[in-house]
Amino acid sequence: MLTFLPPFVRGIIAALILTTQTLLLVPLLLFVALLKLLLPIPPLRVFCTRVGIGIAEIWISINSGWMRLTQKLEWDVEMPESLNTDSWYLVTSNHQSWADITILQHLLNRRIPMLKFFLKQELIWVPVIGLAWWALDFPFMKRYTQEYLRKHPEKKGKDLETTRKACEKFKHTPVAVFNFLEGTRFTPAKHERQQSPFQHLLRPKAGGIGFVLGAMGEQLDTLLNVTIYYADSPESHRPSYWDFLCGRVNGVVVRMAQQPIPAEFRGGDYLNDDGYREQFQLWVNRLWEEKDQQLSELACNKTA
Repeated sequence: MLTFLPPFVRGIIAALILTTQTLLLVPLLLFVALLKLLLPIPPLRVFCTRVGIGIAEIWISINSGWMRLTQKLEWDVEMPESLNTDSWYLVTSNHQSWADITILQHLLNRRIPMLKFFLKQELIWVPVIGLAWWALDFPFMKRYTQEYLRKHPEKKGKDLETTRKACEKFKHTPVAVFNFLEGTRFTPAKHERQQSPFQHLLRPKAGGIGFVLGAMGEQLDTLLNVTIYYADSPESHRPSYWDFLCGRVNGVVVRMAQQPIPAEFRGGDYLNDDGYREQFQLWVNRLWEEKDQQLSELACNKTA
């Protein structure tokens, strides 16, 4: 354990390990992805997909290693015992820090399928990481705004069709699709600007998971609803990723609840069905009301 070192030194060590392992593992991941692209045999492509996921799980495990090496985090975690790697999940969480993703990967690695994000098509061009996302079969979405569709009605439904095609590969390999419903990290300024009705949360954006369930409703039937709370940080200043690397985060509370996704929300048309969209938004808002209450209770426990 290196927790006796100054935070800045621990941050440098953690950042060096993170950068080095990324530069070493991404080329290997790209090699496997290239093989999969060139091999015409479906079973071999499935095998390459699993090898790629294995490489990503090693990357996450190394992250867990430097966390243990440089930090003395106090964990307070509750998660379902029934989680497994053979099921398909839709995973969502509140978003307070860039550390959220690393924490979730650490807790869920090899307990459920690897978390995958639906990404905007333009993000494939992000240096190094964009290629890694492509190699790991992260779905890249091409979404059209309502204004664009009014000018180009022939494109109506094409974005959903493109996403469904991107999800075809998930029929053979279980997946956990992840989405931050708030769309951005919570800050008091954003909270005030939105005039959010929730005390601890920004307004949820239901369109993202509505679109996912429209494309993958046949497979996604379970929601893993996650709440993250930083017990030692004020809500006005949640830890940055550099704070996390330096080991300045001492206490993390995580609550995970597993529940079925209502059948009526699987396979619907969020963009074009007004009735479906209204009911779906009500369901998401109920989830957020419960999460806000949970965060209030955690804050009360902290001050008790």
